[in-house]
Amino acid sequence: VSEPGYNSCIYCGSSAITMDDVKNLIKKKDEIEEQIKAYYDVLEDQGVGVEGPLVDAEGYPRDDVNLYQIRNARHNISCLQNDHKAIMAEIEEALHKLHAREKAKRGQDEVEEEAMEQQVTLPPPFARVDSVTEGSPASGAGLRLGDEIIEFGSVNTENFQNLQNIAAVVQHSEGKPLRVSVIRSGQKAQMSLTPQRWSGRGLLGCNIVPVQR
Repeated sequence: VSEPGYNSCIYCGSSAITMDDVKNLIKKKDEIEEQIKAYYDVLEDQGVGVEGPLVDAEGYPRDDVNLYQIRNARHNISCLQNDHKAIMAEIEEALHKLHAREKAKRGQDEVEEEAMEQQVTLPPPFARVDSVTEGSPASGAGLRLGDEIIEFGSVNTENFQNLQNIAAVVQHSEGKPLRVSVIRSGQKAQMSLTPQRWSGRGLLGCNIVPVQR
């Protein structure tokens, strides 16, 4: 169950923020992610996912699944995702404040905090680029072998279920630019990828595999 109080940052108003405060926020973030995963597991066990229909072909409530469990899990996932966004904003704000104080105290010696900020504000990847064909739309957009995907059009870490999600976005976006965000060498990189016909197979010219989470 979601814990209240994530919507107002309890540390961000303080000028005496410490690294321990940031670590406590990160711990809360991890707890929220564990809860979200647990509810996704409930939906997976029921075989419906987040969007699966709860009525049969004739419009009657399905009797082959636990409707209460599914509705409860979907509701809690929605609430927890809001909590997750709020806690990520708190972490970012807390790190900025910590950053500013350390910068004033130590001048340019702030590499460690920058690395931590990058680490905690990047969501975990849900897929990885396994191959890119030269001359393809993917290659032209700047996608590279080994890029870890955290956003592909409307698909992101929070709503990704399987590669069909990406395939559906590609099919519906032929000739339209998609925003793609990846983690490359520990840094976030963004690009615009337009699925389109080319001399090779498919609309992208790259192979994407899911990342085990």
